[in-house]
Amino acid sequence: MQPRELRWETLAALRTSSKGQLSYCRHWLQDEDILEGCMSPLVLSPYSGWVLDRVVGQSAPETAPSRSSTPKESTLLTNRSSPLEKIASASRQGSSPPSSTEPSEAKGNEDLSLLEMDQEVIPAVLPSKVTEVEGCIWMYEEMHRLKGKEGLRQRQEQQEQMVRAVYDLASEQLKRFDELKELKQHQEFQDLREVMEKSSKEAQGQQEKLKEEHRHRAKILNLKLREAEQQRQRQEELERLRKEEGQERLRRLYSIQEEVLQLNQQIDPNYRHKDLPRIDLSAYSNRGNQICGLVSGLIRTTSERGFPTQVDVANTERALQEMRGLISSMQQEIAAAVEEKRRRDEEEERQKQKELLKKEQMKAQIPAPAQQPGGKQQKEGLQVKAEESTMQWYQQLQDAAEQCVASFSGISNCKDNNEVKKIKADLQKAATIPVSQISRIAGSQLREIFDKINNLLSGKSVQSGGRTVSVTQHPQGLDFVYYKLAEKFVNQGEEEVASHRDAAFPIAVVASGIWEIHPRVGDLFLAHLHKKCPYSVPFYPALKEGTSMEEYQRMLGYQVKDSKMEEQDHFLKRMSGMIRLYAAIIQLRWPYGNKQGMHPHGLNYGWRWLAQMLNMEPLADVTATLLFDFLEVCGNALMKQYQVQFWKMMLLIREDYFPRIEAITSSGQMGSLMRFKQFLEECLQQKEIPLPKGALQSSFWRS
Repeated sequence: MQPRELRWETLAALRTSSKGQLSYCRHWLQDEDILEGCMSPLVLSPYSGWVLDRVVGQSAPETAPSRSSTPKESTLLTNRSSPLEKIASASRQGSSPPSSTEPSEAKGNEDLSLLEMDQEVIPAVLPSKVTEVEGCIWMYEEMHRLKGKEGLRQRQEQQEQMVRAVYDLASEQLKRFDELKELKQHQEFQDLREVMEKSSKEAQGQQEKLKEEHRHRAKILNLKLREAEQQRQRQEELERLRKEEGQERLRRLYSIQEEVLQLNQQIDPNYRHKDLPRIDLSAYSNRGNQICGLVSGLIRTTSERGFPTQVDVANTERALQEMRGLISSMQQEIAAAVEEKRRRDEEEERQKQKELLKKEQMKAQIPAPAQQPGGKQQKEGLQVKAEESTMQWYQQLQDAAEQCVASFSGISNCKDNNEVKKIKADLQKAATIPVSQISRIAGSQLREIFDKINNLLSGKSVQSGGRTVSVTQHPQGLDFVYYKLAEKFVNQGEEEVASHRDAAFPIAVVASGIWEIHPRVGDLFLAHLHKKCPYSVPFYPALKEGTSMEEYQRMLGYQVKDSKMEEQDHFLKRMSGMIRLYAAIIQLRWPYGNKQGMHPHGLNYGWRWLAQMLNMEPLADVTATLLFDFLEVCGNALMKQYQVQFWKMMLLIREDYFPRIEAITSSGQMGSLMRFKQFLEECLQQKEIPLPKGALQSSFWRS
């Protein structure tokens, strides 16, 4: 029983020992901390060798006979003893004095600390049995430690194998992942490539489609362009043909106009025959002038519109046929007059007596010039006759015109000389046709006409009707051209300006320029103007004894046909045209002439004419018309020239002279009077005379 009690005591001692109080985990293999503790190096007490020697020495004889162990256990124990011996030897070596080196000193210090701990835990040397048990425990622990170490090593190997397997698996998976990723990228690349190829193909297809559409559109556009070009060419061709036809028609119109003018020149209202009495050809002359005016109007209208139409050509051809018929009628009338001459020779004395009786009867019917219509007497302060100086000037101009006519009598009386007749016709065409072509189309055209007239008067050769003409072809050629040119200017005022008021300015500027270079043309122009329009002097011709009523009416400016005086409206229209031309001439100068000199017949003559008109008794319907036309054309220029004096004159007209006109005007003649009154009121109210309509602007000369 004693050994068993000792065992309980031993167990009690072990339970109370420091190691007995330790807690052991049965699952220490699963605890990483335990494994780490086992893997740490083992440290033994310096007295462990001594304890092991005693335990082994004492337990060897006891355990041999008493313990029956299996061969496996004995082998294990034998195997365990060797390591214990190794440990003991190691302990003994550890209990030897420490070396002088620093590591040995550190190890000695650690051994001392362990020894102190053992001394604290084991205060006294345990008995041998206890030591034996303790050794067994230690061996058991060592065995378990070795087993744990072995298990740990195996587990580590397993872990390493597992890690290697996992690593290999992860590597394989990574490879598979990389391969999958690469495959996916390749597939995506392939898909993208396919998409790009598909898009490229679609784009190429779309591009081809667009190219095809573009080619189609380009083809259509080319067709349209070709069609447009062909259309343009056709239009250009049509336009060219139209222009050629228009030019041809225009040339035709000019040739017709030239022929009409030539035919009109054959009509001489003052025609005399040595074997015939005076034949009145004024009706033919008037109709010829009207036809010439009609043709000139057609040409001017068509020139402004562009090119003449076939209708215009037909109209001018009809006018030409009418002119030819007029010439034929005139010739027939002359022939009939020749035949009648034979029958009237016997009755000549009787006709003279009848004519004298008729003159006496007409004298008895005509009121005295000093008597006003309606029986009203002249008012004091105004004169009926023009001033003496004015009449002298008038007579000088008429004498100069007669001298000019006498100077070219060789050309005028050339019936038997065909060469002179041809020269006369060519010179008359060269002088009159350019004047008939004056219009407001362009300043360049006006300059060409002026140069042509000026060259003719300067002795240079000019082209007229396809022939070369010069005044040097005949000694009397220059005087003849002077006379005919001045006469044509007056005729244009009488016909053209009377029908188209704005035509006064281009005709006037050419006439003014020619007048400035060739003064004799101006004198002859005034002579013709005064003869056809005595109110431009101004003077009122008196009925002299022995003057027939028809002659007196012609002196007043009327046209008489078959003892019938022209209508008052037509008379006023002609007078208005000539006064307008005169008013335009006195204020205009040729823009390309010498601007240093004075105007040959400037505004001072217009001021004198206006003053003399206001000093004479007014004529019903005539005075109001002429004053209105003169002031409408020339009033603006007079206002700028005379300023305050001009407005005094305007006030005089309104306050004093206009009531005189109104007093002699009948109810059927109020039209011209009211126009004149309205013009006066507007000008005085606005203190301004407006520019005349149709005045040539500076831009006209750049056209």
